[in-house]
Amino acid sequence: MTSTQPRPSGRKREPDRNLAVELVRATEAAAMASGRYLGRGDKNQVDAAAVDAMRPVLGTVAMRGVVVIGEGEKDEAPMLFNGEQVGDGTGPEVDIAVDPVDGTTLVAKALPDGLSVVALAERGKMFDPGPCFYMRKLVVPPAAADAVDPEAPVGEIIAAVGKALGRKTDDLTVAVLDRPRHEGLVASIREVGAMIKFLPDGDVAGAIMAASEDTIDAGVDLLFGIGGTPEGVIAAAALRCLGGAIFGRLHPRNDEERAAAIEQGYDLSRILTTNELCGGEDIFFAATGVTDGALLKGVRYGSERISTTSLSMRARSGTIRFIQTFHDPERSTLVPTLS
Repeated sequence: MTSTQPRPSGRKREPDRNLAVELVRATEAAAMASGRYLGRGDKNQVDAAAVDAMRPVLGTVAMRGVVVIGEGEKDEAPMLFNGEQVGDGTGPEVDIAVDPVDGTTLVAKALPDGLSVVALAERGKMFDPGPCFYMRKLVVPPAAADAVDPEAPVGEIIAAVGKALGRKTDDLTVAVLDRPRHEGLVASIREVGAMIKFLPDGDVAGAIMAASEDTIDAGVDLLFGIGGTPEGVIAAAALRCLGGAIFGRLHPRNDEERAAAIEQGYDLSRILTTNELCGGEDIFFAATGVTDGALLKGVRYGSERISTTSLSMRARSGTIRFIQTFHDPERSTLVPTLS
């Protein structure tokens, strides 16, 4: 005879574990819709298709969500904008970070590591970057999380990571967004002999690969550089589930943005840690590959099925799942109807 143990009295109710699956359904829908525009050269078309597919799925999820990291302020475009309420109005109150396609240019040009991404945390626990669109980032694997000084010179940081991992500096690979602004950073990395993996776009995948250590064999050991602040918050949610650490410092693009940030009370000299970017314990992360990459395979459109590969993670349990799904285009509600 099987008995059911009652929930311990006084225990805080946790969000339903099914949230992990529901978030994957949202990223699957966005990936399948945006993947139809692979290599067509129009990144706005890629993004619009992903948003149109993701929004109705998020609307069915049992949560009372507010988009904290989205497409900025609401305008005439049908985007998932900051402050938008999502979910079916039941369940936990949560913050949502969405990037229907992290790497729209990657998909538009059929380049690797385009992802559809959603992250969820307890209400009020996600960092709001305000007017600051860019952030200087450092991502390291779990073994090096407490071993680095994020304000140290690049060479010293790389050496500290190598020591923590028990490896030589010239055996390490550093992920860096391929941008002119990183010319000095690249020179510093090369000076100490480390290898470099240039990312053409979308550094969420790069951050996950850098922090994954033995979980994902991606060949990346740390990430440096200036990239999007929204992507930094999303990466922090992933790292809370996966391990590793991200250190960020807001990086205004111009004097106007700097003045706005200071006026709103942001400390531009402060190093933001993983927990400050995404706090709490009830954190969920989901990503589906749109294009093939070191992290996930892209969408495959077969004669009878569409296949997707996704990553699902939960901070409280530390569970990491890779999910391959085969969708019937005639019966699945996640597969968009082509116009």
